[in-house]
Amino acid sequence: MNFQSGFVAVVGRPNVGKSTLINELIGQKLSITSHRPQTTRHRIHAIDTQCNYQMIFVDTPGIHIGNRKAINSYMNKTASSSLSEVDMILWLVEALKWTKEDERVMEHISKTKVPIILCVNKIDNLNSKDEVLPYLENLGEKFQANELFPLSAFNKNHTNDLRKLILKYLPQQKAIFESDYVTDRPHRFVVAEFIREKLIRNLSNELPYELTVEIEKFDLDGKMYRIAARIFVEKPSQKSIVIGDKGKMLKQIGEESRVSIEGYLESKVFLELWVKVRQGWSNDKRALASLGYD
Repeated sequence: MNFQSGFVAVVGRPNVGKSTLINELIGQKLSITSHRPQTTRHRIHAIDTQCNYQMIFVDTPGIHIGNRKAINSYMNKTASSSLSEVDMILWLVEALKWTKEDERVMEHISKTKVPIILCVNKIDNLNSKDEVLPYLENLGEKFQANELFPLSAFNKNHTNDLRKLILKYLPQQKAIFESDYVTDRPHRFVVAEFIREKLIRNLSNELPYELTVEIEKFDLDGKMYRIAARIFVEKPSQKSIVIGDKGKMLKQIGEESRVSIEGYLESKVFLELWVKVRQGWSNDKRALASLGYD
């Protein structure tokens, strides 16, 4: 058999570049990204199928310290459980940076027995490649990975070389998903994530962690999708921030979301957004389950 396929977990601390790397590896926008930590909340399978392989990248929430709320506990459990039953791991760290959360990730992956490629991301930010050498030596002493790979997620040559390295360890077996699958998640889930991405990018620092999105209507009307989504926040004051002065913020979020959704669905979209207060949803296990965090 000349075909390879398997699951590749992409792990690391929050905001290290996991989702950006996955989008580059599959060649399209699927996982949402922002400069804020803990943007990714769910496990998402991003699938890249070519004539000789199928790589299924498992995008995970960043493993972080502390379970301050039920949603933090959910994200840590999701990230940890993603390490079971994968064929290999890409572990992302940031060049010249090492934190307690990196240490925590190392503790988790040390318990696994699958091949691990340690990717040192953001090397494009360095003035000289020599800067990273002592850091790489120190990493090698901390953890014996199968491969050490310096990386800039935005450099296509780097991502092409990384694909070749992944194939060195990916099992020889038939494709796991149909060749036209990009993800195992339904369109409704991806659309809700795109809306949440625009909320995170446009709103103040703390607010994005206390909001979520639920799709209420998702209908195909001829060649146009009619989508209605409800944005949940925890306080009335947060609702005012999301709506903005005379509704300007919500309108901007809606317009940006619609453009991303149309690109993903390759179709025209009519999008409606509402904002609703649901107090304490992020620390309520039953509320989390009803909103898809299960």
